[in-house]
Amino acid sequence: MVIEVVRIGQRLVRDDRVTTHVALVARAFGASKIFMTEVNPEIKETIEKINKTWGGDFVIEFIDSWKHVVKKKKVEGFKIVHLTMYGEDINDAQKDLSKEKNLVVVVGAEKVPREIYELADYNVGVGSQPHSEISALAILLDRVHKGMQFNRDFPGGKRKIIPAKKGKNVLVNETRD
Repeated sequence: MVIEVVRIGQRLVRDDRVTTHVALVARAFGASKIFMTEVNPEIKETIEKINKTWGGDFVIEFIDSWKHVVKKKKVEGFKIVHLTMYGEDINDAQKDLSKEKNLVVVVGAEKVPREIYELADYNVGVGSQPHSEISALAILLDRVHKGMQFNRDFPGGKRKIIPAKKGKNVLVNETRD
């Protein structure tokens, strides 16, 4: 399954950290790419450093129009999943989502345009209370991957965490560049 994320909008200053965390969760929880409007190029630099240190090839692509990307991905056969509090309950949607081959997950910052509700194949709500788009993305990706995303290998990194009941166990390979 290929999963990509589209971040719609960003509230200036406040959302640099939130958008970075959306990208980090997308990367760690099994997405291969995130599309976002260029607000702060440091976000891309941060993710590239994470890839270099921890491995993997997660991509950030800056875009001018979320609508163009969503429509293009639909033509390419991707199903569009819009994360919203007002959507179908994730408990009801997860079975169908897990069967899909390719997904684009749309994550809003500010109020999203009404048009995304119409373009989406799935409008999915994670809970019925206000919460973070970061947590909603993490829960959706975990449900779709059924927890198996954590077994994924991130090749090429200088560091790898080895799970341990106590303490920190990090495999370090400083010979990689």
